[in-house]
Amino acid sequence: MSEVIYITEEGLQKILGELHHLRMVERPLISRQIADARDKGDLTENAEYSAAKEAQGMLEMKISRLEDIAARSRIIDESRVDTETVRLLNKVKIRNRNNNIVMEYQLVPESEANLKQGKIAINSPIAMGLIGRRVGESVDIKVPSGVIPFEIISISI
Repeated sequence: MSEVIYITEEGLQKILGELHHLRMVERPLISRQIADARDKGDLTENAEYSAAKEAQGMLEMKISRLEDIAARSRIIDESRVDTETVRLLNKVKIRNRNNNIVMEYQLVPESEANLKQGKIAINSPIAMGLIGRRVGESVDIKVPSGVIPFEIISISI
């Protein structure tokens, strides 16, 4: 059985919107490109036809992947998320004890991660090191560049 993917309502809507666009806009467009290329004659030496068929294969792969994600997704009830310990969907303010820089991240499912928005994947090294910890705790987290000591300043939703 496939693994369940936990996702927010917003994340699922984004996936479903992209899926709708691919099915209703991209798929017919590629079908027209294949038909136009087929009308030009000999398919064995038709580069346009080959390119359109390859694009169709890639599109169908992407649609299949998104359908699989949507089918395995379970929406997280944000109202039931507490701030006692660090968990999925929490915003965590941490201080790097080496240089006193304070950062705030929200722990989100991997499909919704966006570092520019301060959202890090739940399976990232920093998130995994913070899971289950409480405000005031210090934790040493192993990242690709070494070990960084952090202190948890606050946990919110």
